[in-house]
Amino acid sequence: MESSANSASLDLILSQRLNRALTAGKEDLYQILGDPSMDVVRAALRNPALDDNHLLDLLRRRDLSEELLRAVCRLDAFADSHHLKVAAARNPRLPGSILSTLLPHLYLFELVAICSLPGATPDQKTAAERGIIQRLATVPLGSKLTLARRGTSAVADALMREGDPRLLEACLGNPHLKESAIYTLINGPSASPETISMVARHPRWKSRVNLQLAMLRNPKTPPVWFTLLLPHLNSRDLRGLRVAQRLTPSQKQLVTEELKRRGGTIS
Repeated sequence: MESSANSASLDLILSQRLNRALTAGKEDLYQILGDPSMDVVRAALRNPALDDNHLLDLLRRRDLSEELLRAVCRLDAFADSHHLKVAAARNPRLPGSILSTLLPHLYLFELVAICSLPGATPDQKTAAERGIIQRLATVPLGSKLTLARRGTSAVADALMREGDPRLLEACLGNPHLKESAIYTLINGPSASPETISMVARHPRWKSRVNLQLAMLRNPKTPPVWFTLLLPHLNSRDLRGLRVAQRLTPSQKQLVTEELKRRGGTIS
């Protein structure tokens, strides 16, 4: 009997909260939207006093169920509001199927913000990165330069592959850039004497042995970098360079001369 009474009491309390969610005024509605019960919050979505400010406040919650988020995204007010789309896209609980429909509506740097958002899921960040990269062809140079400095590693990698020295210079200072991306660039078709020299001069990257070897294996690398970098290599790497297929005869000669200076055997 006591258990039944407790259950009836709880049902009555929930019923009262649901009724209040449907009838509360604007100010009280903010508190109701913080209710731990998704049923109460869902009832509040039908409250005539509900407006965009309430929904923006609600979308900041990180404990909303996927079902509740889907319900918010089906509201007429949501369809007409850019701010609500941005807020929903920033919520880590938003289902991926809905996120993919929202990202095309977001501005470029709203996508950038999602990539660096604390608590964002890997799926959110990957989807935002993809959205940024897909737009790069139509992004003006000034915005690309900002992206090169602030973007994720994947975005910086895509910008470097465009082959514009101005973008490469900005990307090289990006704290998210990975050495592997530069290695790929040096070995790729967009590498040029100018871009290789930019890497060779950069204080962050110029001493990376893997990058030095990649530059010295590239036939586009200017001779000055052979003169400056060869003395710092070990003899085993020098001998490997001497038989590298891609080197020009003049580059191989520089390697041979360095080996001779060390008294190495030339075979």
